[in-house]
Amino acid sequence: MVSLEFQGKAGTAKPADAEADGQLTLDLLDAVGKNASASQRSLAKELNVALGLTNAYLKRCINRGLVKVAKTPPNRYAYYLTPQGFAEKSRLTARYLANSFRFYRRARNQCDALLGQASEAGWRRVALAGQGELAEVALLCALQFELEVPGIIDATATANRFRHVPLVRDLESLPGIDAVLLTDLKMPQASYERLAGRLGPARVLTPPLLKVQLGLGDGP
Repeated sequence: MVSLEFQGKAGTAKPADAEADGQLTLDLLDAVGKNASASQRSLAKELNVALGLTNAYLKRCINRGLVKVAKTPPNRYAYYLTPQGFAEKSRLTARYLANSFRFYRRARNQCDALLGQASEAGWRRVALAGQGELAEVALLCALQFELEVPGIIDATATANRFRHVPLVRDLESLPGIDAVLLTDLKMPQASYERLAGRLGPARVLTPPLLKVQLGLGDGP
């Protein structure tokens, strides 16, 4: 999901950062490449963004020579990728894959290190806090240690399981755990402070890639 913030003059919507900008451009070029007859409304629905944002990005891609537009009866428009558009789509795809692999390597190394420390400390039941990509990596890492992952804590959970692990909404649903590995990519600081306030900071294992300010949440 592209992270967006809506701001600017006349309600202009724009991505929150350069990574989101590149991802949305890639998604748009991919959607246009698959269906030249798609309307702006259908493109917005496929991309799960506002119609105004879709319109703005289409105009930008047209101005950059990545997409060309042709009027088709009855009063509709067709969008086509230009050779430059295909080249940009390939470039953005390669960058996205590189970023994905980079994230996986960092996540794998950091989860390995933290779970290894938990194992050396004699902890055996380590829960996760937050479902998503980082939780998937943590579950794979846990397999090489003598650790049990009794569940994943996620207050927003609507399902009962994530992969093969139970999903719960609060810490109290997992009695007897030794520690929690923070895997929340959405609101890591808030999750850390909440868990540190209950378990103590030492028992909240926090991957550095989450950029959490440690030591908070340990008050009464």
